[in-house]
Amino acid sequence: MANAHFIVGLTGGIGSGKSAAAGFFAELGVAVVDTDVVAHELTAPGGAAMAAIRDAFGSAVVAESGALDRAAMRHLVFNDAAAKIRLESILHPLIRAESELRCDRGLADGSPYAVLVVPLLVESGAYRKRVSRVAVVDCAETTQITRVMARSGLARDEILRIMAAQATRAERLAAADDILNNDADISGLEAQIAALHRKYLILAAKTSMTG
Repeated sequence: MANAHFIVGLTGGIGSGKSAAAGFFAELGVAVVDTDVVAHELTAPGGAAMAAIRDAFGSAVVAESGALDRAAMRHLVFNDAAAKIRLESILHPLIRAESELRCDRGLADGSPYAVLVVPLLVESGAYRKRVSRVAVVDCAETTQITRVMARSGLARDEILRIMAAQATRAERLAAADDILNNDADISGLEAQIAALHRKYLILAAKTSMTG
């Protein structure tokens, strides 16, 4: 990340509303780069990570289409810590390089700042060094569970297991420079983002002058 670049790291637990928040920033004309989207592209048929994944794990985690079989891989890494580390060693450098490229491209195209959506930003200390601010989308854990059950059909126990593997709500809040409360309706989130956008425009302009 160049010194003159102002990049906001946007994060939050599963079901917190990160995607909705990212969408509002995009509507304001801000370049948004989602590391989950990058990861999906890398593990799509013909994706840049698939040859290394096949070499490391075999064809059992590759779907007939040539894409990553997410269910098979999820089962594998949940039950094998070494497999999780091996997968991350393949994906993380590729995700990092591609997300940096996309942030730089967005800024070069005239975006006043970039929003880098990183679901596990707090869990990955390296990302904290790459962003100018950390914005956390926050809501009650009961709200998270209700939302994820409604949208995905996952069982409550499985959602709790996913949440247990993520940073706690307190850990995310402790890492936050800015907090977006998303317990209420979506218009409340949009208003908070509009206010943050005005703040970020000022901070980004200062960064540009001093960078």
